[in-house]
Amino acid sequence: MITLRNITLQYGERYLFRDATASIGSKDRIGLVGANGAGKTTLLKIIAGGEPYDSGGIDKANYVSIGYLPQDGIAAHGKTLFDEVHTAFSNVIELKQKIEDANARLNELETASEEFAETLELLGEWEIQLEDLDVARIPSRIESILLGLGFRSSDMKRMTDEFSGGWQMRIALAKLLLAQPSLLLLDEPTNHLDVESQAWLEDFLRRYHGSLLVVSHDRAFLDSLITRTFEVYQGALTVYTGNYSKYEVQSVERRAQLEKAYLKQQRELAKTQQFIDRFRAKATKAKQVQSRIKALGKVDRIEIEQEADQVAFSFPEPPRSGQNVIEVKNLRKSYGDLQVIHSANIRIERGDKIAVVGVNGAGKTTLAKVLAGVESFQDGERIVGGNTSISYFAQHQADELDPELDIFETIERVAEVGNNTSLRTILGSFLFQGDDVFKKVKVLSGGERNRVALAKMLVQPANFLILDEPTNHLDIRSQDVLRGALEKFPGTFLIVSHNRDFLDSIVSKVLEVRKDGLSLHPGNVSDYLARMEAQRKNSVHVARNAGASAPPPSKFPTGTNSLNPKEQRRLRALQQAKLKPLTDKLKRVETEIARLESQQSEYESLMSDPDFYKDANKSQEILTTYDSNKRKIEAAYEDWSDLSDQVAAAE
Repeated sequence: MITLRNITLQYGERYLFRDATASIGSKDRIGLVGANGAGKTTLLKIIAGGEPYDSGGIDKANYVSIGYLPQDGIAAHGKTLFDEVHTAFSNVIELKQKIEDANARLNELETASEEFAETLELLGEWEIQLEDLDVARIPSRIESILLGLGFRSSDMKRMTDEFSGGWQMRIALAKLLLAQPSLLLLDEPTNHLDVESQAWLEDFLRRYHGSLLVVSHDRAFLDSLITRTFEVYQGALTVYTGNYSKYEVQSVERRAQLEKAYLKQQRELAKTQQFIDRFRAKATKAKQVQSRIKALGKVDRIEIEQEADQVAFSFPEPPRSGQNVIEVKNLRKSYGDLQVIHSANIRIERGDKIAVVGVNGAGKTTLAKVLAGVESFQDGERIVGGNTSISYFAQHQADELDPELDIFETIERVAEVGNNTSLRTILGSFLFQGDDVFKKVKVLSGGERNRVALAKMLVQPANFLILDEPTNHLDIRSQDVLRGALEKFPGTFLIVSHNRDFLDSIVSKVLEVRKDGLSLHPGNVSDYLARMEAQRKNSVHVARNAGASAPPPSKFPTGTNSLNPKEQRRLRALQQAKLKPLTDKLKRVETEIARLESQQSEYESLMSDPDFYKDANKSQEILTTYDSNKRKIEAAYEDWSDLSDQVAAAE
């Protein structure tokens, strides 16, 4: 579908890409990985056509469409939420306009004219295209996507100008998902999503019919979605098969093989050079020497990639706190008329490892600030336990760090103990070495600012850590280092994060923040999500059973039975005329589901036969069809559900 051919991009003496070559197939699920600054975002922009490159080329089929979601910087204005998202269907709007214009033109043309016949033929084609787009389902599709991404039904008529930056990115993501391009390029799509919306997006992308190339620092998100991995490292683009976890294993194996081949080649080169040096002056060996010199010049030298520097640290041993670390009672926090936290009660005890979850806007960051003592509140109590010392990592470092200070000054001002050497050692563990420590905060990247903030926590021994989105802008390897440090931390911590993989192995409780209060759940985030899903399914089951036991509704509006027989027959005829296309379509979908499921059963019987894989071509063909049928069945069940709702509404 898309092929990158020897893409090269150089900034000064540094190659961001050198002869980068790869291909993207029609159903690929690809994760783009690499350290911060390796060039991942730049590569997405190059593929999207928004970034120039020095040499090479991109081959793309004419039918391929590309949709790109950047990390930030998108804002919509001047329309309601629903109308803005509806612009994703610009092809529908264009088709409707063409049909309208064609109908108007037909009224003006002679029916016997050639132009009339041509216009009529075009009109028929456009109406078929419009029918294929299933225009009637567009409003429900828009609402389904927006609700999945965390919007409420009451948001549909709100102006887009009212939504903050994170919600603006959700609007842009919704438009992309509805437009269904052949290739989705997503740069950190989960950065602005809460845990529930992220789980919904994962499920949606698994069923997406096009291709996906995604940059993410969330291992769980990548592992659940991708089947191939593109690694950007020191100018090279390397392709691996499998998800992120498999890539990690393969990359280690590849490096070991490369090092082995490199050592072997170095021995052979040294042996050849030794022969040349030894016999260079002997006339009888001149021909052999020249032959080896030429051979040496033609050798394709194996280059060993340098290991990237990694953040390395551990939290200092904190003083022991009392059993009750902190407690809030009947806490209420408002910003003007907007009430963010209402009647919140929570007690955090020594040794608690807590993840904070909740929909965006529920007040997670506000609660973290109140607990940290950097935000005031209107009512209630905040009770800090005996010997509790708090260290707070804020989500938006640009707002929390003084931009006019350099890195060393930032750390020095909060350090309780230590000399310049120990502070430099700490900064060195966060990759700030030499004169780098004198860089001003205002010139640092997002990842560098995060590292400065983490370094501040090391020079302030505390037994209660409050971290708000600490993994933003950290690559996966740096996240692993932070997670390892938290696993060994003997104190108490509370983390606001949507990064499920990062949280699951280190937390033992989940604090759910809602508009009406707080609730504490045992277990990690995956346990919490599983319980929420089980409760949701149980609620649906109870509702269905309640509906099944209820008396059947009248097929006619209130007062219809009082109509005379002729009017009742007329209404029945109207209802049947409205229902028939829907019921016919529903039967076709049910027939197709039955056909596909029958075929799947046959394939599963074949696959259970030990001889199935002996014919590689035939088995691969069946496996491909089997996977395709699974997607078709999922789509068919969605259609069946929508049609069933439409039939019920019509009745």
